[in-house]
Formats: sequence, structure tokens, C-alpha cells
Amino acid sequence: MLDDQTLANLRAAQTLRGVPPEHPPIPWRNLRHLLSLHATVTPDKVFLIHYDANGDREELTYAQFNSRVHQAASFLYDDLGVRRGDRVATIAYNHSDTVILYFACWLIGAAVAPQNVSEDDRRIAFILRNSAAVVCFARAEYLARAEAIIYGDADAGLGAANIRQIVVIGGASDNYLNFHEEIANRPNTFISTTERPTLHDEALLVYTSGTTGAPKGVVLSQSNLLIDAQGICQWQGITGGQRLMNVLPIHHVNGIVVTLITPLVAGASVVLNRQYSSRHFWERIARENVQIVSVVPTLLQFALDYAAEQEAKGASIWGEGVTRADLLRFRHIMCGAGTLAMSLVKAFEDKFGIPVLHGYGLSETTCYSCFLPIDLSPEEHTRWLLDYGYPSIGCPIAPNEMAIFDPSGSGQQLGAGERGEICIRGHNVMQGYFQRPDANAETFKFGWFRSGDEGFYQEDARGRQFFFITGRIKELINRGGVKFSPFDIEEILLEVPGVKVGLAVAFQNAYYGEEVGAYVVCHDGTTVTAEGVIAHCRSRMPFEKSPKVVVFGTEIPVTSTGKYQRLKLQALFAEWEHTQFKK
Repeated sequence: MLDDQTLANLRAAQTLRGVPPEHPPIPWRNLRHLLSLHATVTPDKVFLIHYDANGDREELTYAQFNSRVHQAASFLYDDLGVRRGDRVATIAYNHSDTVILYFACWLIGAAVAPQNVSEDDRRIAFILRNSAAVVCFARAEYLARAEAIIYGDADAGLGAANIRQIVVIGGASDNYLNFHEEIANRPNTFISTTERPTLHDEALLVYTSGTTGAPKGVVLSQSNLLIDAQGICQWQGITGGQRLMNVLPIHHVNGIVVTLITPLVAGASVVLNRQYSSRHFWERIARENVQIVSVVPTLLQFALDYAAEQEAKGASIWGEGVTRADLLRFRHIMCGAGTLAMSLVKAFEDKFGIPVLHGYGLSETTCYSCFLPIDLSPEEHTRWLLDYGYPSIGCPIAPNEMAIFDPSGSGQQLGAGERGEICIRGHNVMQGYFQRPDANAETFKFGWFRSGDEGFYQEDARGRQFFFITGRIKELINRGGVKFSPFDIEEILLEVPGVKVGLAVAFQNAYYGEEVGAYVVCHDGTTVTAEGVIAHCRSRMPFEKSPKVVVFGTEIPVTSTGKYQRLKLQALFAEWEHTQFKK
């Protein structure tokens, strides 16, 4: 439970220009209402195009997608007992089945708690327990792992007794219900015997790393998803005749909000890929007549690397059989969720001649909160990306406002050019951290959402505020848009025999924006090797989270109160800025 002051501060942070969160400017009753409208008015329009890992293509119209969602909702409600207010976990990946399942939960008024399969088992087990999810849907490839996580030894940090049933997707099992078989012959109209969901019902519970250990659950409502998607639609000029492409994981808000909910809001279409592929990226954009793709900075670098490989063998930079003429309908790339270097965005735009609309947002603000405007001239666009020392993240979109505050948390708002904490207020601000009154009290301390990111803004001739992000107040490591707590990694470093102090350091990297490094101080008389440290970390953590480089030293910079200053160690890792680390 939140105290009265925190509740008041949270409500203030969700209020936009006097309009309270109870009355968001959304014309739909809920997500079901919006989907039903499109399935009725434009039943034959394609909503979802899905490419699986083998490149096989599947296409669903709005009517077909709506029918499958209703069939899945009937299964969840009638057979699994999922009810409004429940939470359903997934251990899955980008697939039409996953999208259908998400929407089925939202028809009921249940929330989805999607898991990132690249995380370690203990973290997933914690999230499953903390979320109080009642059912877990697992892809067949992950079924054995799901069993180990859910039924594993509590002493090893595993187990989630609250999960009453596992359902397998995409494969057969003698022990569990099969999602495809169960929904195949169901009626395509789901009827609930309980109250229908509202805009304010919980829709997503996504977890974000904290600087002090356990991840925090971000609670997002149906209203949050719809208002942010509506703001993205308006800002980007997305209409029903356009197509977006998804190459980002849909366990994350970017993949869910930008390229699932946003096309739905516009009545547009989405091309869903199993994952990003440099070889297929431009080819599928051309084949499917895509207008916009949402990426993280890492993918811009991968596209450049692919272009260089193609040029080296005298082939098209776009891939086999693709020319610039095939991409005339492609408008621009949205890019956010990671650290974007000016050199990278310049190289990409110079090479491909396609503008990058840099933006910024967090799970706590549903997804995007700001973008570069689409009406900038080429000269203005370049200036805001390259002339201020950092690429601008743009101006606030309609669902929220942004400001810079004194980073101490005093609540003092700062002016143009002054560095402080980026803060956000509006209808896309989350419902709070799940079961974390301490975090909520600090995060909403003065009636705004405090991002923990440092930045500033400058104004253009029209008085628009262009924001910039300059670093972190919270010392999270942002690797390709996925944030890791240094404290989690440091616990593993300290397990290595001979390590006296081990610090996880985020260092700049051309491929992932930031990579994970380890700065190690050894006990006197001991021998510790970089290979040994890396091997131990790899045995305890996924590759993405493990240090890629180890630097040994004897001194550690600390504050006057004895806190480690990790950011002062970043320069020690400069020589690896342009190294791509592979498994």
C-alpha cells in the first residue's frame, strides 16, 4: 500500500495539463473495443504478417486475428480459470502465437508478465514469484527450462509455487496442455460472465533492473498502452494505409507498444520478425512495402557492418536483389532505448540516406516520451543530431510533458542549458512499481516521474524544447536497450577466488551503445586471470550480462562517503569501443 503523500504525488505525475488520469483522451473503451472496430470496419485488411525463424510467412487479417484472439481468450477463461485482474506469464519469443496470447489476456482484463529468455533462471523465477502470475505459457523449446525455473529448488533461488499450470506453445507434450490444440475448435466470440475490462485495468507487468538488487515490476494499464501508442501515431504521421516492421523482442515495451499497439491504433499493419537479421532487414522492408521500423542503436551498427561486407564483395549495400529504388516508400527509422553515438547516426544517415528519428522513453512511461520532429528540414535534423555534443532525443509527444529538475530531488526545476534529471509527467506514466512503496515514494517525490537520467534542453526559434540525455544518475548498464544492475554482476565477481573488489563498469561500445566491463582489484599474493573471471561469470550469468573485458588495478575512485565512482573507470576500457564481442 502507498501512503497518502505518495498516492497524491503519483496522481500528480499521471495528470497532464489539468486532465486527471481517469479521463485520458482516448476514444475507445478498452483494447477489445479497438480491435473489434477494426475487425468489423476493415475485416479484410492485413493486420499481422509474421516471419518465423525459417523465413516462412504467415498473414492474418484483422478479422482472422480477432477470431483467434477470441478463441484463445475462451481457452484462458473457461479452461484455465484466468480472470480479470490475474496475471499470465510467458516464456516465449516473437511469434504470432505470442501476440494472440497477449491480446487474449487483454480481452479478459488480465495482464501479461512477459519474460526475457536471455535472463538467468534465478531472475526469471524471482519475477514469476513476484508477479503472482497464475499461468505460464512456454514455447516448446523452453519447456524444460520453464519446468526447472517453476518447480526448481528454492534454496537455489528457483521455484514459483503461484504458477498453477504450464501451457506449451508450438509443440507437443504429454504433461501439459497444448495451446494450438486447445484453441483450434473454439467459438470465435469470447463471452465473459464477469465485468468487462476498463481502460484502467492492468495490461502489462514488465520488470526493469534497479541499482540495488531485485528488479522492479512496472505496472502499465490498457490506458497507458493506448495513450502512448496514440501519441506515437500522431507524432510519426502513421495512418491506416501504412506498415511498420518489428525486429525488436516483444517481451519489451518497445516491441509491444511501437510495433503492435501503435499499428492497431492507426488501423495499419505490422510485419513481425522472429528477430533482427541484417540479410533480411532491407529485403523485407522492400517486399512488404514498410514505411517505418523501430530499432535500437545496435541495429544501426549491424546494418552498417552488413553494408561494408556487401561493398567488399561488390554487391548492393541493401542486400541481394534490393536497390534504393525498392525502398522509395520507406520513410524513416525510429531509434531509442539505448545510447546513440553521434558518429554512429551520422555514418548511418550518410551511408543509407534514410533519416533516423531519435527518441527517448522508459518502461515507466509506457514507451516513448519524445522524438525528433518529422517536420525538420534536413539541415535542422542534422543540427539537432550533431551540433550539441549529444544527439537530441527530441520534443515531448502529446501524452506527456518533460522538464529538467535538480538531480538532488529537491523539486527545483531548471532552465534551458542547465543539466539535471529528466522528469516526465502525463497520461503515459505507469501505475507504479508493483509492491515497491519505497521505490514509488522516491520516484514520484515531487509529483513527476524521476527518470534517473541526466540531461538538458535547448529551445528552437519556435520555442520548442529539444531534450538531450547526457548520462545516468542511476548507474545502470544499458546494453543495446537492455539494462543491467552493476550490483547483480558484482555479486558474481566477488565469488571469484582472489578478487578483493570487483566493479561492473559500462563502457562505450559502437555495437551495443554500452558493454559490460569488469574492474578488478585482487587480494595481495593472489593470482587472478581475466580468462578465469570471464569464465566464472559466463557460468553464472547469460552472455549479455557477463563482462566482456577485465581490467586489473589497485585503486578505486570513491566519493567522500565511500561510494564507488564507476563512471570514472570508463576511460580504462576505451580501446574496446569498436570491438564486437560474440559468444
